Amino acid sequence: MGRYVFKRFIQMVLLFLVFFALSWIALQAIPGNSIEQQLRLNPNLPPEAITQALERRGLDKPPIEQFWIYTKDFFTGDLGVSWSRYPQPVSSLIAERLPRTVMLFSVALLFQYLVGFQAGKYLAWRRNKRGEMAITIAGVSLFTVFYPWFGLMMILLFAVKLGWVPTNGFIVESIWRDAPLSANRMMMTMFTSLMLVTAFIGLTVWASARLDRPSQRRMVKLGAWVAGIGAFFVYWLTNDNLVYAKDIAVHLVLPVSVLTMVGFAGVMLITRTSMLETMKEDFVLTARAKGLTEAMVRDRHAARTALLPVSTSLVLAVATVIDGGIITESIFGWPGMGQLLLASVVAEDIPVALAAFSFTGILALLGHFAADVLYGVLDPRIRVTSQG
Repeated sequence: MGRYVFKRFIQMVLLFLVFFALSWIALQAIPGNSIEQQLRLNPNLPPEAITQALERRGLDKPPIEQFWIYTKDFFTGDLGVSWSRYPQPVSSLIAERLPRTVMLFSVALLFQYLVGFQAGKYLAWRRNKRGEMAITIAGVSLFTVFYPWFGLMMILLFAVKLGWVPTNGFIVESIWRDAPLSANRMMMTMFTSLMLVTAFIGLTVWASARLDRPSQRRMVKLGAWVAGIGAFFVYWLTNDNLVYAKDIAVHLVLPVSVLTMVGFAGVMLITRTSMLETMKEDFVLTARAKGLTEAMVRDRHAARTALLPVSTSLVLAVATVIDGGIITESIFGWPGMGQLLLASVVAEDIPVALAAFSFTGILALLGHFAADVLYGVLDPRIRVTSQG
């Protein structure tokens, strides 16, 4: 196992270097000299300061030397400064925007895969029965809807007409004027508490599959949900910063709901197809022949193996959070990494755009590595050999 992990790590490093170089070349191909234009538009900078700024980042050198300078700085933690927001460091921009994107899309993915997997499992196990057609049609209709139009219609209905939720943004600035902590810090606290509850419920439900009696499994699952959700609400209802958490939560409702409605159908269809194929496997027939209950066959054998393509879909969705959030963040005015990436490309702000692309590449590589390990956990038939 150690040899396999080391081999995959080397592959990830080499692939990232190739991705990094290609991204830099593609962004450098954009015509114009954005940093020089931005600096010359600043009336407070004399020509000598502009020249020093260009020399400091190596922008007066040939492209190949610029690439080596930027590569060295990047891998030593210096992401440079934003050309369009000079002299603000790129690292501070990413530190400001990344938690917002992580919070929004993590919550949305959690609901997408929770609802989608349960619906897909239900459809596969109750094939050709009442309710299957209605759920399938509703899911496919939402999956194929024109997303920007659908998002705007949800804003018009629930934010403008009914006034239940805010129209855009992620906070009300007037509420946060005297806040004892930043919005990003509150957001990460909320994210951490949500992930802890999710991990507790998930591990408990997974462990309950080993129980033989269906009544025991149901009691354990119910207890996990009640304990996890109860602890979450008790913690926040007794928290001194509840008003700030409520402000962020209210702004999350609409984008998370829209993302869930549009995205769960894909997970549902993948799960349904995978479950139907798994139910034909010999090990499922053997489990039934042993006299196991239908619930045990479904949850312990069929559903576990059906998670393989679903887990692959999940890690790929996580890998595209940064660049895939451009449309969502633009529609809902969510100031995250998607908006930052779009603005940096439009402004030819190469350091910011390259840093955002690099984070996407890192997430993609880590996601594929996690999928390889997860396959071995979910499917006993898969074994890691010394050949990789």
